[in-house]
Amino acid sequence: MLDLWFKNAVVYCLDVETFMDRNGDGVGDFPGLTDRLDHLETLGVTCIWLNPFYPTPNRDNGYDITNFYGVDPRLGSLGDFVEFTRAAHERGMKVMVDLVCNHTSIDHPWFQDARTSKNSRYRDWYVWSEEKPDDITEGIIFPGVQEAVWTYDEAAEAWYMHRFYAHQADLNIANPDVREEILRIMGFWLELGVEGFRIDAVPFLIEYKGLKDEPDRDPLLLLSEMRDFLSWRRAGAVMLAEANVTREVLPDYFGGRSFGSDERMHLVFDFPLNQRMWLGFVRGSAEPIREALRSRPDPMPVQAQFATFLRNHDELSLDKLSDGEREECFEALAPEESMRIYDRGVRRRLAPMLGGDAARIALAQSLLFALPGTPVMWYGDEIGMGERLDLGERNPVRTPMQWADAANAGFSDAAADLVHPVVTDGPLGYHETNVASQRATQGSLLRQVQEMIRVRRSCPEIGWGDVTLPDSPDGILVLRYAWRDNVVFTIHDLSGKGGEVDIDAEATLMPLLSDAATEGAVQPGEPVRIGPYGFLWLREGGERR
Repeated sequence: MLDLWFKNAVVYCLDVETFMDRNGDGVGDFPGLTDRLDHLETLGVTCIWLNPFYPTPNRDNGYDITNFYGVDPRLGSLGDFVEFTRAAHERGMKVMVDLVCNHTSIDHPWFQDARTSKNSRYRDWYVWSEEKPDDITEGIIFPGVQEAVWTYDEAAEAWYMHRFYAHQADLNIANPDVREEILRIMGFWLELGVEGFRIDAVPFLIEYKGLKDEPDRDPLLLLSEMRDFLSWRRAGAVMLAEANVTREVLPDYFGGRSFGSDERMHLVFDFPLNQRMWLGFVRGSAEPIREALRSRPDPMPVQAQFATFLRNHDELSLDKLSDGEREECFEALAPEESMRIYDRGVRRRLAPMLGGDAARIALAQSLLFALPGTPVMWYGDEIGMGERLDLGERNPVRTPMQWADAANAGFSDAAADLVHPVVTDGPLGYHETNVASQRATQGSLLRQVQEMIRVRRSCPEIGWGDVTLPDSPDGILVLRYAWRDNVVFTIHDLSGKGGEVDIDAEATLMPLLSDAATEGAVQPGEPVRIGPYGFLWLREGGERR
């Protein structure tokens, strides 16, 4: 039988270097993370996703890798990593790591060898052109900071392709040695206790862009081979795709029997839903969310799932919205130019984007866990951490975890500079917003999120069941889940006005979760009342059968 644990998982994403520093050098490390696993266990997290922690020049937050088989010395050793995975497993948590196989750092020994000679064994591991390509700016990912997708290398006397920054050279997946190496990297980390991989930049990984002669081989086969390898090496291990793509091509990423192709990704981030959810927050309307849910592939393969999220380590992308919708979101969520990354998105955290409004932040968190899919959290959002807009590019959302109202937010004992400065100013800075104070405060966001996760884990209907969208007022989202004769309703008011909803229930609806202003059982035929920015989870008949 397939182990589909991810269907009812709660994933927590963190960057080791900004989570907890134990050795006092100002950089987070694996021993520090291991010391803080009790926080994640108490929160109810079932899977930890680690941003890249490999050796790196660190020009792109670790996504420029020089060794796929090691740990950046700043963060610890392989032994520290194994100790962390063992401690996580003891607490019932699985470990997922970033697999960045679209490119390497140009400082990687493979690239350094490849540029020395056309006869290098690694030359064909990358994508080269001896002549200057016709349009070296076509397909730029980071407008404003990226000048081209091809760069001339004097040592190689050729141009190399890079879909991202010039210091990240693209690997050539048409080369069978490269594909074999990707599987070898996966096998290495599986042996060290990893149960999943978040695959970086999947749409760019599975393309032959820049090759003079494209092979007669579907690039999607790589995903199928990765899935097969995973199935043989560790039953239950999963792949989560970062694929900000349109609905029309999603079946290519999932595969599966329902789509008539090989099984591929277990999970794919639902970027269209994320963007329309933020449009819904801005408009005070549930209709954008309903539109996104209705546009999902139907039916979904039984072994696949969407991953839902509010924020992550990158900017909030708004590329799937119309020009008018995007500008609407910019004006509400990032009214100042410094809050935006050109026309790409918003470089802010969850709580500041919602104006620090406790009710709206709690509503957003409840909605994350209520949406059909696997919820993925970004570290610090469980307490409503702030941001540092004085940091460049995407770094405003990558500040150290705010543990306490103490020096360096309790993140480090370092007397020197930290890896990033902590958030100090305002109500979302560490003096007022931190784990220690919220752990001791009844009704704090941390306590609310902890209860949300507890209830979400007790509702397998959301992970496994069929979801429908009952009729409801524009500003109120109602989701109905049915699984094995059990029915769960979740209701969220995005309008800020509250209201009433008629629910077609066959038995008494017993509350599972609610905001402070909404409580009490609902009898069949009675309207459900919900307060401004309120949320309410109900189970038909009370006990799960």
